[in-house]
Amino acid sequence: MASWTGVKGSIAAFCALFISANTAIPAQAGSSPWMQTGSATSQPIGHYEFCQKHKGECNVKSKATVAPRVTERGWATIRQVNSQVNREITPVTDQELFGRDEVWAYPQDAGDCEDFVLEKRKRLMRKGFSAGELLITVVRKPDGEGHAVLTVRTAQGDFVLDNLENGVKLWTQTPYRYLKRQASFNSGRWVTIDNGAELVVGSVGN
Repeated sequence: MASWTGVKGSIAAFCALFISANTAIPAQAGSSPWMQTGSATSQPIGHYEFCQKHKGECNVKSKATVAPRVTERGWATIRQVNSQVNREITPVTDQELFGRDEVWAYPQDAGDCEDFVLEKRKRLMRKGFSAGELLITVVRKPDGEGHAVLTVRTAQGDFVLDNLENGVKLWTQTPYRYLKRQASFNSGRWVTIDNGAELVVGSVGN
């Protein structure tokens, strides 16, 4: 049985990341700071194959709860993980790395967009964020190419961690069309993003 000291330490660590009343980041005027998810949809083949190798990571069920408000320390952790992974991993295609497309894997020192997402998600979970708040998300870039980012659900809105951008941005401040993401209630299921085509602004650096 965990000691009371250990329990207090866990609570303190959680509160350091969440539950703050003064860290709200304003949403872009005229748009929702949260994605509106809809019906169940198909799981990307790469994620399906990833789940066959990492079954424990794809059957995490979370209760439907309001997204937590993130503290300044929590935001610093999110930004740090995003920039660290972007700096440490070299972007390469699956064809270059594996000789075939749609391979989702934890990167060693190189990988494509899905691999960046998996690594960021893993690191943030180790730091106290929950699976239900860290959702792999499939988008379409302005040029029509498919892309993947990590969505962090917060009381301040849905924020995006992207291997093409070191800044952590509200989803409506990116140039993408949002298609689908992991369900917040089950890490092995996917849902549509019903307001993913609403007007967004911003630019993504290379």
